[in-house]
Amino acid sequence: MRQSRYDVQKAFMHGITARDIAEPLPSFDDTTAAREVKAVVLRRGYDVAGVRHEGLIGGYVIPTELGEGLCRDFARPFEAATVLLPTAPLTEVIQALSEAPLVFVRILGQVGGTITRADLQDPPVRMWLFGLVTAIELRFQDLIEEHLPEEAWAQYLSPERTEKAKLLLEERSRREQHPTLLDCLQFADKGQIIARDETLRKRAGFPSRRRADTAVKLFEGLRNNLAHSQDIVASEWDTIAAIAANLERVIDLVYPD
Repeated sequence: MRQSRYDVQKAFMHGITARDIAEPLPSFDDTTAAREVKAVVLRRGYDVAGVRHEGLIGGYVIPTELGEGLCRDFARPFEAATVLLPTAPLTEVIQALSEAPLVFVRILGQVGGTITRADLQDPPVRMWLFGLVTAIELRFQDLIEEHLPEEAWAQYLSPERTEKAKLLLEERSRREQHPTLLDCLQFADKGQIIARDETLRKRAGFPSRRRADTAVKLFEGLRNNLAHSQDIVASEWDTIAAIAANLERVIDLVYPD
């Protein structure tokens, strides 16, 4: 039985939370020498450290700012930073990281974790993104099958792209798989068909061919970098941020009412 649209939306919007990707926040008593804190934090590769007062973390320090004096002399209040609940969905985390290089996570009543963009390289996030892009590709294929049966979609591809798909079809058939020629197209090919056919383009929610081409290129780049274990933060941050900001529209494409 197919999932309801609500279930799909819930899975993508709330499947991963801040708790799942947060790193522990190291902390020091506020009377600790600032240079000692700096040495420890930098040696261990932390971006920030918490400052404890009477056993509770009440502020934080940036190691590169620490000099002579006590840790508390350099402490910043959390009120000036972004602090998320542990249940904050991944989309909220990504949008927060678009505004700041680091966000904090509140755990058991006090700040106890941090998240940076680098933490989005972790497997849960990569799987979430890959699943979303795969769902988009499957939706493209469904639309093409419904509107352009009997390989009528070939009119929108070059003979070279179609021939490449045929070669893959032959190879997969030799392995006793049973794909269709459409199954053997690349993501970019399916996106090109969607972009060039006006009916499909409108059904996919793209107002113009240019917008469709741009979106397909971005999705394809993200998918390729995910598949080849490349750095997605350095190369695909704008795409990731756009997906997070427009996830409901993406879900409308993947699973329309």
